[in-house]
Amino acid sequence: MNLNKEYKLTIKDWDLPDRPREKLLQKGVPALSNAELLAIIIGSGRPGLSAVDLMKNLLSTAEHRLQQLNQKSIAELTKFNGVGTAKAVKIKAALGLASRFSTEGVLDRPVIQSSAMAFQFFRDDLAALDHEQFWVLYLNRAHRSVGKLQLSKGGIAETVVDLRLLFKRALELNATAIIMAHNHPSGNLTPSASDHNLTQRVRKAAGFFDIKLLDHLILSGKKYFSFADKQLL
Repeated sequence: MNLNKEYKLTIKDWDLPDRPREKLLQKGVPALSNAELLAIIIGSGRPGLSAVDLMKNLLSTAEHRLQQLNQKSIAELTKFNGVGTAKAVKIKAALGLASRFSTEGVLDRPVIQSSAMAFQFFRDDLAALDHEQFWVLYLNRAHRSVGKLQLSKGGIAETVVDLRLLFKRALELNATAIIMAHNHPSGNLTPSASDHNLTQRVRKAAGFFDIKLLDHLILSGKKYFSFADKQLL
């Protein structure tokens, strides 16, 4: 064996928990990156490059955003080394389904016009919990829901929020507005200093993505506190 020769592992050489298909079976879709999910769809890479690495490279040409990748034509995709017509068609089909799924039924959803309506979206998830959770409701330009995400959960007193995950999902859904919500198991609806700080951090960060923070709700039982109603945004 020539020890100086570069050797690249294929997916079959990876540990079982790291292989995309096995990882999906064990941990579910949320545990996989976009590149890993696309790798499962295309099935194989090219000589010297695994399907995952091939998709990572392809996504880099679209700023790692599925929406930009979806805008590429079959002809543009096949110009990428390792992506033939068959792989390009699979990629377009997968992104097409994802696009349809994300908008399916959106027009039937109500327009969020008040904090009371937003409260209804979060009540079943948060109102009766004995520990704190943080959720985000993603909205389109008409303020209809396009998705909802449990961003984190913690102990009795607090939870930690990863802003990178919050805005990553917003960009994936093409959301233009968000409403945040978390619960106070203690029953005290008064926002803490960290609640105020987080609200302002998210509001400022959202501006960089041209996304508007419409409200931040604190829930407990049948009651809630609205940052928007109190003009604290």
